[in-house]
Amino acid sequence: MNIQATTQAVQDIDCDALIVAVAHHAIGGGKQEALFSSPATTVDRVLDGVLRNVCADGEFKGDLGELLTIHTMGRIAAKRVIVVGLGTQEKIRTHTLCFASQIAAHHAQDIGLHQVALALEWDNKHINNVQAVQAQVEGALLGSYTFRRYQHSDRKGRGIGQFLLLVDKMDELEQALRRGQTLAEATNFARDLVNEPPNVLTPYELAHRASAMAKQFALECEILDRKKMEELGMGGLLAVTRGSAEPPQFIILRYRGADQGSDKGMALVGKGITFDTGGISIKPADAMDEMKGDMAGAAAVLGAMQAIAALRPAINVTALIPTCENMPSGTAYHPGDILRIMNGKTIEIVNTDAEGRLILADALSYAVQQGLSPIIDLATLTGGVVVALGHIMTGLFCNNEQLTKDILTAGEAAGEKFWPMPLDEEYAEQIKSDIADIKQSGGRVASSVTAAKILEQFVGNTQWAHLDIAGTSYVDSVRPYQEKGATGVGVRTLVELAVQRAN
Repeated sequence: MNIQATTQAVQDIDCDALIVAVAHHAIGGGKQEALFSSPATTVDRVLDGVLRNVCADGEFKGDLGELLTIHTMGRIAAKRVIVVGLGTQEKIRTHTLCFASQIAAHHAQDIGLHQVALALEWDNKHINNVQAVQAQVEGALLGSYTFRRYQHSDRKGRGIGQFLLLVDKMDELEQALRRGQTLAEATNFARDLVNEPPNVLTPYELAHRASAMAKQFALECEILDRKKMEELGMGGLLAVTRGSAEPPQFIILRYRGADQGSDKGMALVGKGITFDTGGISIKPADAMDEMKGDMAGAAAVLGAMQAIAALRPAINVTALIPTCENMPSGTAYHPGDILRIMNGKTIEIVNTDAEGRLILADALSYAVQQGLSPIIDLATLTGGVVVALGHIMTGLFCNNEQLTKDILTAGEAAGEKFWPMPLDEEYAEQIKSDIADIKQSGGRVASSVTAAKILEQFVGNTQWAHLDIAGTSYVDSVRPYQEKGATGVGVRTLVELAVQRAN
């Protein structure tokens, strides 16, 4: 995507659509008054007060995400003005601008506009110019994202090809523009991976794309094959992959932004089940097609590594991605099996559809063996977290209070929501086994918690957090801010966390 900054006067920017912002505040008596950004004020003046008249008539209130299109009839250079609401003045933050930009860009993309100018700057004590620039660019690229590579469509050539960003000073804000672009493109890279069909994105292809990205962004890359997994004793990953004709892969990416010393850096671990039938405990046919997204954790980690490599924070980060398919066949693993994980612990299999915790157990064990800390894993792990939190917040399980705070802070900065969940020792009662160290499932009650308790068995005393993104990694219908499909959740939070730790 071509993104250019411009210092032109707002009325002189030649484009298909100029996006400006309007908010509101209460004036008493249950009434509210529209508040215009500086670019919106200029546009309103040149267009003889049309925006103020529309607001005064109640046609446009400035609620967050509300849209209004005004055709300019040649009175300014832009063919049309898209007005987007920011909501209540007192609540406007950086993520508000990002969300508004996302909605406006999604609308512009949907109606086939090609060149769009962003003039969503907002002046308050919570937002500076640098943050405003980054937020607008992030939102615009996230909102204009599409996945159309398998469609033969008459829309070819339609859609946004260029964003122009209105700025006051070019040099000072160029870095913010590029940072916003880096974060959004990394998120969209992750979304592409999740949206790919499973006959294309096999474990081998996921490893190939990880390797290609690593080469492009100067990351170290190592791919472990089945023989190496056997040598390491990765019994969970090897068992899950047994039912598939596709060989498993264990992807390792290393970013070295600081001296090694005694601190080897943090680990990002992503669940990479490229398709999940449930194995012998096969899933219902309804919505099984969405199980191509069971590698959204892996995609988020790869996207985060791309952005980290581009931004170059002074920190060491290692990505670990176990990837395979979970298929039923005559060679598939069974309910009742006992598996030995890389760290030596054994797991009694209860349900082969709870496979993610098995491949993650090996990856977490590997991270501990390598001396990496903290360890952050992302996984579409349980339906239970969707029951608990819906599709709004990601479940956060963590064994360290400060790490919990750091992730929540990073999520807030990135505009992604997390909710701390319990890891009380009483829940471990549900995963006790009569014949192995632990059971693979604690049943339906508190299922997201017991799944996290299983993962906890493989991190020892290392600082660790588990992000269950089952409810937030995918939307099943078109939203005002994005199309149906992958969200790329987790990418920007992981990057923000790495940058904050580096600082």
